[in-house]
Amino acid sequence: MKNLILAVVVITGLAGNITYAEDNKPNTALTFNGYAETYYSYDFNKPINNTKPPFIYGYNKSNETSVNLAFVKGSYNTDRVRANLALAGGSYMNANYASEPGILNNIYESNVGLKLFNKNNLWLDVGVFASHIGFESAIGKDNWALTRSMGADNTPYYETGAKISYTSENDVWFVSALVLNGWQHIQRVEGNSSPSFGTQVTYKPSSKLTLNSSTFIGNDKPDSIKKMRYFHNFYGIFQLNTKFAAVLGFDIGAEEKSKGSSVMNTWFNPTIILKYTPTTKTAIAIRVEYYDDKNGVIITTNTPNGFKTWGFSTNFDYSIANNIVWRIEAKTLSSNDTIYKKNNNYVNNNTFVTTALAISF
Repeated sequence: MKNLILAVVVITGLAGNITYAEDNKPNTALTFNGYAETYYSYDFNKPINNTKPPFIYGYNKSNETSVNLAFVKGSYNTDRVRANLALAGGSYMNANYASEPGILNNIYESNVGLKLFNKNNLWLDVGVFASHIGFESAIGKDNWALTRSMGADNTPYYETGAKISYTSENDVWFVSALVLNGWQHIQRVEGNSSPSFGTQVTYKPSSKLTLNSSTFIGNDKPDSIKKMRYFHNFYGIFQLNTKFAAVLGFDIGAEEKSKGSSVMNTWFNPTIILKYTPTTKTAIAIRVEYYDDKNGVIITTNTPNGFKTWGFSTNFDYSIANNIVWRIEAKTLSSNDTIYKKNNNYVNNNTFVTTALAISF
């Protein structure tokens, strides 16, 4: 994997010297691209193992320079067929793919799609692909904030299965239905014989407004302790004017308390991000979020009130070039219970400062 990361860095350096005019881009079905993002983050609670709390899955190393995500990707696209294969490494992969065996924990993306009808934009895709949930992805440069929100870190980043999707001719509507191997898995959980299901509906009448609704239904545990999970993600992206934009998101979920129980454990998570773009090269974002999982369905604390946490962050971005961005962020988490370890004691707060350099090619 060290060789993979080194290759990404070398290729990135070469690719940074290549530019194409829009009319002179290579006209081929097979294309290659890549991404690499290095970062340094400092946790003021000074964790002994240099790793942030376990519910943080991106940029989770503290007081050391690290690679969050680096991948090389090949894509094949024609009018009727599409395919993607991306191999990756970094601390994001180590944290999110920890349960995947062998080479599977380096598969960032691996899927094949077939267009079902010539005249309609209806596709069937099968394999490993990006999650249909949320407005933040694993690729840092595509997100308004440097680090991921608590909601993004604790919902699937990737999924495995089959999906059928339709995009309207005017690109206003996107509708998708999915059959999945569970809640962020390549291989289904051992002892689990039931598929999971998802839906997504996106409405984008203009570049100024995007509304999205995504759902997940399924059991993510062995059949012997089966607990059905029901989850809904909603968000809106609003381009208020040329300089100001906002994201409003709300997640809510419920899971059976025990196998076959009519009693449900619930959790919810509202998120607001405001973005200000004063120039074409700079951007500032402020994020406020709250995560309430009192019964520990997603984030377990073993404390009286469970995980009830406010998050506040602000970041500054500077685009060094079209494919290179430098970012810096300050972030603090404030919880109801003392769940963060500091100097052999447990406290309510945790603060981080993170800087990152992202390069795409």
